[in-house]
Amino acid sequence: MAAENSTGALFRVLRSNEQSRVTSVELFFDLVFVYAVTQISHFLLSRFTPVGAVQTGLLFLAVWWVWVYTAWVTNWLDPAKAPVRLLLFGMMLAGLVLSMAMPRAFDDRGLWFASAYAAMQVGRTLFWALATPAPRRSARANAIRILCWLSTSAIFWLLGAFAHGDQRLLLWGVAIAIEYVSPSVRFWIPGLGASTMEDWTVDGGHIAERCAGFILIALGETIVMTGATFADIDWTEASVAAFFCAFVGCVSMWGIYFNRGAEAGSELISRSSESGRIARSAYTYLHMPIVAGIILTAVSDEIVLKHPTGHSDLNTVATTIGGPFVFLLGTILFKREIRGILQLSHGVALIALIGLGWFAPGLSPLALSALTSALLAIVAVWETLSLRSKPEPHASATSA
Repeated sequence: MAAENSTGALFRVLRSNEQSRVTSVELFFDLVFVYAVTQISHFLLSRFTPVGAVQTGLLFLAVWWVWVYTAWVTNWLDPAKAPVRLLLFGMMLAGLVLSMAMPRAFDDRGLWFASAYAAMQVGRTLFWALATPAPRRSARANAIRILCWLSTSAIFWLLGAFAHGDQRLLLWGVAIAIEYVSPSVRFWIPGLGASTMEDWTVDGGHIAERCAGFILIALGETIVMTGATFADIDWTEASVAAFFCAFVGCVSMWGIYFNRGAEAGSELISRSSESGRIARSAYTYLHMPIVAGIILTAVSDEIVLKHPTGHSDLNTVATTIGGPFVFLLGTILFKREIRGILQLSHGVALIALIGLGWFAPGLSPLALSALTSALLAIVAVWETLSLRSKPEPHASATSA
């Protein structure tokens, strides 16, 4: 798709056996999402109710979707070109507005949030469609299909901005549902039909590196949140222990994702003839629970740091167990997609976390955090030792 640069000056040139580099402007664009992820964590902490949890989930889905769509488009368009860079700078400005409006998105800044989000989704896709020359019929048709779906969802985003309370949540829920359903029906629209997998050929190594970068954004937000919280509280034995547990948990999540998992995914998608299918399932969808689990763990770390003693309440249990559980669920599904097996270490830890939930209310937040961090560390070490003694699963159907 992007290889025919002679008919599309703004498109990347793909060369055989050569991965496109992630450019500095793409990394610069990602900085906005460090702030966005932090805002999601703070939003949940400020509205820790069932309705607040649903609202947080919707905001997370929106942030992830606008980022991952941009990663797809910059996989095809070349950020080294001035017009594409200007697009990304405009997206950064809108992303800052989106992030700043997030804490009051369901209050008095709904229109700011919805307008920024719709502008990012529709504006980027319109740019892509206009940048695609007429000879590239399939690429242009693909851009038009997506533009139609995102324009439809934008209507509900804006309608929700003028609504209030549960009605806003409902309309925005419809909007995000439209966007998440559209890839599964291959963006079918009357007249143009549905896209094919050939329309979604990507530079696999580039998309894998981009998504790995977002995992680092989420882990970085965890470190910043932990450090900022710990700096503002009294340094007692309990709080120091909680800080240590948070650090061990963060390092363990890094090890679980990046220890051969990210590398294997990059290698698989780079050599696959179905790079679009793998990018859609393994990176577009299955990375969501990985990132969500890291964010939940960051929320848990702040709660435990501030209140390490006493009994664990429902919010503490939900985040301290739920964060690692959702993270491990995402990683086991991701590695199943790229390795063809279910990781035994991950499965055992998931079962252990379910069992721990039974006893969690009787434990202190610090004890609960220590146990979940230990489980994550065990998974990281178990997988490391197992993979050292066995060949890659695509060569042998072994598990870790």
